[in-house]
Amino acid sequence: MKYRNLLLQLARLTSMLVLCAQLPLSQAQDRAIRLIVPFPPGGSTDITARLLAEPMTRILGQTVIVENRGGAGGSIGMTEVAKAAPDGTIFGVATVSTHGVNPAVYKSLPYDPIKNFAPVTELVQAPGVLVVHPSLPVNNFAEFLAYLKANPDKLSYASTGNGTISQMWAELFKTTTGTAMVHIPYKGAGPALTGILGGQVMVYFDQVASAMPHIQSGKLRALAVSWPTRLEPLPNVPTYAEVGFASNNDPSWFGLVAPAGTPAATITRMRDAAAKAVNEPAVRARLADLGLFPAATTPAQFGETIRKEIEKMQGLAKQTGISIE
Repeated sequence: MKYRNLLLQLARLTSMLVLCAQLPLSQAQDRAIRLIVPFPPGGSTDITARLLAEPMTRILGQTVIVENRGGAGGSIGMTEVAKAAPDGTIFGVATVSTHGVNPAVYKSLPYDPIKNFAPVTELVQAPGVLVVHPSLPVNNFAEFLAYLKANPDKLSYASTGNGTISQMWAELFKTTTGTAMVHIPYKGAGPALTGILGGQVMVYFDQVASAMPHIQSGKLRALAVSWPTRLEPLPNVPTYAEVGFASNNDPSWFGLVAPAGTPAATITRMRDAAAKAVNEPAVRARLADLGLFPAATTPAQFGETIRKEIEKMQGLAKQTGISIE
């Protein structure tokens, strides 16, 4: 009888231990998934995340909530993700800025873009576009280049701030074309766009998604796009490769990352859900309206994209001397 009671107690204890071991995963799947967007509401990164939240909620059977944590070029939001528990309930929307530009230009960054994160998937790619104010006496890229060479440092270009992707695109352009322009940093995309629309600056390196309405209305003139082929809405605008500057042809991108240490099964589950969501016809159509294109890469592919972006931006920052304390 003694041994029987002991065996029964051991069996109960074993059952309890198994239940406790399973509890964290069960609890994680019952909790909402937080998508941290490291920028203020309203931008293309935020819009993309919110567009995907509903279909991902449906696919996963688990609520997906978008939370904005803007500031410091995306560093505040990414730091929150980096320091979070790897339990499958928090993911970050990484961009060329957070996982390319910031590691290259900031002397001190509160996160390591490689060590502190597990890549999940590249969600979308965003073509860039070189636009000028229509008062500038140029009609195409060749005329613009000739004007710059004849008038070094006579034109100013807008950026969304020091050390941002728009400045890096402009500096890459200057380096590859051998031209000179004056940098006018603004406090964000809205003010920068206002500056060129008002003619305070003549040049801006923007994303097609935000520049397109102003191009279509004639308030801005598009001269080149960073995309493998010409874009359907801009059939008369060449790619950088077409005009002889293929190194400027890389688009920007948004993707999902998780805190380092997140289980592989959780990464796969999230990646598969994101890939399904981003390729739903209604989602693809809405993304196309925004000038965004689905990517849905594997974690390994996205990790390689991040590494290449960091290397490229580090080289450019070193060449141009761009550095932020």
